[in-house]
Amino acid sequence: MSTPMTRGVIFVHSAPAALCPHLEWAIGAVLGTPVKMDWAEQHVAPGFCRAEIEWVGPQGTGALLTSEMHGWQHLRFEITEDPSPGADGSRWSVTPDLGIFHATVDVAGNIMVGEERIRWAYEKGDGNPSIFYQEMSIALGEAWDEELEPFRHSGDEAPVRWLNQVV
Repeated sequence: MSTPMTRGVIFVHSAPAALCPHLEWAIGAVLGTPVKMDWAEQHVAPGFCRAEIEWVGPQGTGALLTSEMHGWQHLRFEITEDPSPGADGSRWSVTPDLGIFHATVDVAGNIMVGEERIRWAYEKGDGNPSIFYQEMSIALGEAWDEELEPFRHSGDEAPVRWLNQVV
């Protein structure tokens, strides 16, 4: 039985120029095909580059890509994996200071917060709305969104290419 296929996008929001070829190699190693990304200047962070590329591969490829790219200094990126048969979608947001945020997403890209996470926020808040609010902010990845938003806008109208993983 074959693994269901899915697709997603890699958004490299900021990477030092010297890191760009290494990122292409790392992404290509996960996807099983050489990768050449169209790098552009990241106007929010002079001296840094940005690029986007779409991918196709088996379920779980987004997590593999995130693991491969995580931990490189000064790198900000997001990876999406679309829902596929038997699997919800996912989004990983990564910044040097905050680390990795992972969220399950629906077909429209909305973050889905599970019942147990909401119950945890209620219990931790113990009637204090500010603590509940803080826990829900963490569950929604608001700190990552705040840090990445200026970098996201810099990529508006950037070209995106498709890559297929060899299986």
